[in-house]
Amino acid sequence: MGRDLGRDMGRRALLAAALALALGAPTAAAQSYPDRPVRIVVGFPAGAAGDLVSRALATHLSGTLGQQFVVENRPGASSNIATEYAARAPKDGTTLFLGTVANVVNAAISSNLSFDFGKDFAPIALIATVPTVLVVHPSTGANSVGDLIALAKSKPGQLNYASSGVATTPHLAGALMNVRAGVELVHVPYQGSSPAVTDLLAGRTQIMFSAVSVVLPHVKAGTLKALAWAAPKRSAVLPDIPTVAEVGLPELDASIWFGLMAPAGTPGDVLDRLARAINDGLKSEALRGALDKMGYEPLGGTPDDFTRYVAAELKKWTAAADAAGVRK
Repeated sequence: MGRDLGRDMGRRALLAAALALALGAPTAAAQSYPDRPVRIVVGFPAGAAGDLVSRALATHLSGTLGQQFVVENRPGASSNIATEYAARAPKDGTTLFLGTVANVVNAAISSNLSFDFGKDFAPIALIATVPTVLVVHPSTGANSVGDLIALAKSKPGQLNYASSGVATTPHLAGALMNVRAGVELVHVPYQGSSPAVTDLLAGRTQIMFSAVSVVLPHVKAGTLKALAWAAPKRSAVLPDIPTVAEVGLPELDASIWFGLMAPAGTPGDVLDRLARAINDGLKSEALRGALDKMGYEPLGGTPDDFTRYVAAELKKWTAAADAAGVRK
């Protein structure tokens, strides 16, 4: 009788565990997550827009979840090096990935990537977006987009535009500018926005589409000149600068977004816990304030929201790549 009771209790325990799993109750692993340091893999160098937002997020998550979150920079190949690395990481929540607009642009342009961004990653939550601004070196003498286009037409193939890498949004925005404005700007790619801005400041290149957080100090100092927001609306940090739509080039909207992801197969309750922590942080004075100061617009939302957002972005940038003739 004792053995029968023991077997019955064992069956009940197994049934309860299965029912909890089916109903989505947190697993023991998720309840204790994170129980060791967590890496956030970033495909851009220190000082780049993605690095800055990742470090602000890591600080918040470390304080909220009681474990160290560290940023690991793996720049190169328009973030594809970091993306491939993170896609192959353990599916236990100890390695996360900063997904960005660069990932959907890469997927839209290239058909021979070693990973499938849409299938190899599980979206957690959008973090923020940062508007892109079109800036030039003061030596160009351009005070408007119209001035820049006139200058470029008078010097075909003689003006260079810098980007943070091949197949990045700054690259694609410049390619679209060539098509839509009928100019011949020469693309000069770098491994990240920081070295690109360094050469722009030195006058070795003349033009760049950049995240405002990276170039704002230089615009305020007068060492770079902002001509237009490559974004849907003007930003309060430079309210007098028009948008690309206002100057007749709406296709050049190149807003940059950032979101936290994990390798596909990471437990859903771990993803949900991280999403809740991110959304709570985006309502807090500390994280939201840090993003506001750098010119970022906090986003947030659920994993499902982020999944739909990625699908819409992929459709948008595939069309842009077709228009610019840069698909391969």
